[in-house]
Amino acid sequence: MARATPLSPDARRASIIAATVPLLRVHGTAVTTSQIAMAAGVAEGTLFRVFPDKETLIRAAIASAFDPAPTVAQLERLDPAQSLRDQLIAATEIMQRRIDEVWQLIAMIGHSVPPRTERAAPPAVDDSRVRELLSSVFERHRDEIRCEPAQAARLLRALVFAGTHPRLTDHPLTPHEIVSVLLDGVRTSEEEV
Repeated sequence: MARATPLSPDARRASIIAATVPLLRVHGTAVTTSQIAMAAGVAEGTLFRVFPDKETLIRAAIASAFDPAPTVAQLERLDPAQSLRDQLIAATEIMQRRIDEVWQLIAMIGHSVPPRTERAAPPAVDDSRVRELLSSVFERHRDEIRCEPAQAARLLRALVFAGTHPRLTDHPLTPHEIVSVLLDGVRTSEEEV
């Protein structure tokens, strides 16, 4: 039986981080290196050849979870041939998944940190590309909206966050509800006040 091709150091690091993030969402920082090694499919000693200690691994996993690149990649794959409504529903689904994943991680890390331990602030996130991509969806449909595309994108992001974040709502809004409120409002008439 042939052995699998060994991973490059960067690929090994990425696979360990990828295995760690879901464990942090369940166990917080109380996750053990044994659990991480098992999830990553490596020996526990391998973790310490890649990362100097558990804390460094956890910091790398948290930084990875906050990285907007996967969200950007999903938003870049939105089909520009779809209607504005369908593109916004798809974008909302993507953003809601991200909010859920990040919030779950923050909640678990907050619950697992001993009270006297100083918590590190979450990594700074540059989500300018997310804003650009959302604005471009509205830009392609400029004749269907009555505000600037950047403003429409800000409104969408605000509704997604407020309608999804568990500390802001006890009944999360569906992507269809969020997009309907944004595009149609809640009034029965088109009449302006």
